Amino acid sequence: MILNIHQVLSKTYARKEGEIVTLQRYIIEIGTGIDMHGGNVTKAAQKAIKDAVSHSCLCGLFDIVNIKDPNKMHIHVKVACPYPEKLDHEEVLKAVPFGSTQMEAVLGGLSVRGLDLPQLGEGDTIVVAVAALTVYVNTEL
Repeated sequence: MILNIHQVLSKTYARKEGEIVTLQRYIIEIGTGIDMHGGNVTKAAQKAIKDAVSHSCLCGLFDIVNIKDPNKMHIHVKVACPYPEKLDHEEVLKAVPFGSTQMEAVLGGLSVRGLDLPQLGEGDTIVVAVAALTVYVNTEL
């Protein structure tokens, strides 16, 4: 389920099934992903998300905030990459293991000429994507 998030001053609100809930930011994690052969920004973005996820253990959500189900989290994904218009948002968000998601794509990252090896991808372009994952939770549960 995709929530629509709106930020007003320091509060974040989301509309879920017609109801407005207040969300609190819990963690922001950054990851980097690279597609070495073929310049596929979607693959690079997926790797960046997986990298960010691998840097964090959200035990505080369960032990302190008392979340019982990780799918109660909302994750806002911001991806910076060359050619953000080429990102397949649906495919990129499949890399987020649980929770509702929302994605924003911006111009950034890096593109550089690499080595053309048809067995590994199309072309000789290396692309780098950076992903910031912000995890929100409804602490009023």
